[in-house]
Amino acid sequence: MNKKHLALLVAGLLGLGAGAANASEIVVIVHPTAASPTREQVADAFLGKSLAYTPIDQAEEAPIRAEFYLKATGRDLAQVKSAWSRIVFTGRGQPPREAIDAAAVKRAVANDPKAIGYIDKSALDASVKAGLTLH
Repeated sequence: MNKKHLALLVAGLLGLGAGAANASEIVVIVHPTAASPTREQVADAFLGKSLAYTPIDQAEEAPIRAEFYLKATGRDLAQVKSAWSRIVFTGRGQPPREAIDAAAVKRAVANDPKAIGYIDKSALDASVKAGLTLH
């Protein structure tokens, strides 16, 4: 066993692998007066299958974005981009608006009763409502 394999084995045993390091609790947030969405409603909003909510994405380079899509839709970012490319090409919709950070997502959701976004649970405050927690 070489050093690289040994380091990966030790990191995995200690829970320090890439998945564990990035794992966090993500909350799907809505306006304080909005009803809490189901996981299916969240997936439909962020995949362009429903207009019930106005989805707000985190920045493309934000690590939480990839984790959110895996947890909420079961798709990785490449699959999501591909789906949105088809939707845009056929004229059936536009991808979610992108916010620069969690604070911008919260502001957008707090100011729009139809908006839906996602943030790390640690960033949650009273300006928005946690509609669903993704583990």
